Amino acid sequence: MSSIVTFIGWHDSGKTTLAAGVVTELKKLGYRVAVIKSSNDSGIRFDTPGTDTFKHRQAGADSVLLVAPDQMVLQTGNSDLSLRTLAHRYFPDVDIVIGEGFKTARKTAKIEVCRNIDQHLRQEVHGVIAVATDLENVAGDYVFRLAEAKEIAFFIEKRFLLRKGEGREVSALLVNGNKIPIKAYIQEALAGTVYGFVKTLKLDKDIKEIELRIRIGDKQKPDFSRKD
Repeated sequence: MSSIVTFIGWHDSGKTTLAAGVVTELKKLGYRVAVIKSSNDSGIRFDTPGTDTFKHRQAGADSVLLVAPDQMVLQTGNSDLSLRTLAHRYFPDVDIVIGEGFKTARKTAKIEVCRNIDQHLRQEVHGVIAVATDLENVAGDYVFRLAEAKEIAFFIEKRFLLRKGEGREVSALLVNGNKIPIKAYIQEALAGTVYGFVKTLKLDKDIKEIELRIRIGDKQKPDFSRKD
């Protein structure tokens, strides 16, 4: 797992300049480096020339996260991850993730926005569940006008959210960033096992959620070539 080192000091003490310099040197050594920048100020512009976050990106940081009273902004490199992987990795605690683009995303519901009758995608991609358009004579089970954002929100709520709590996951399994569907009884067994181990640590807090990440090294991989 990642090691953590933070630079502290008074405002204008040179923390950013030094930290950015260290980022550059670590990158030269071949390491992947992320920067988390904390600030007590509101209304900070992110990743524009002259800002601290911009300096860290210029220094070569792979990812930069800004944490401020009014916002938290993450910028990271493109790893060609799927929409589902991005959603599960970075937003595991929200009820729904709304994407923009990703027309070729697999196993993902899509709402097509169409302004030109000769430019439509629903016959070329999978997963289109509704169309938003002001064009006439557009056929489909669910067709909305472009101004009907509220109606589309209700549609999404009814289709994806209202019944979600009935079968809410208690465990989620991601392998190499991809979510693996597991049955409810396996979720319960996995949650109970991990919870039992964590309880033995006698943490002085009420446990409501546990996140566990396991990185498999060569020593953990079974050797199927051996013959005992």
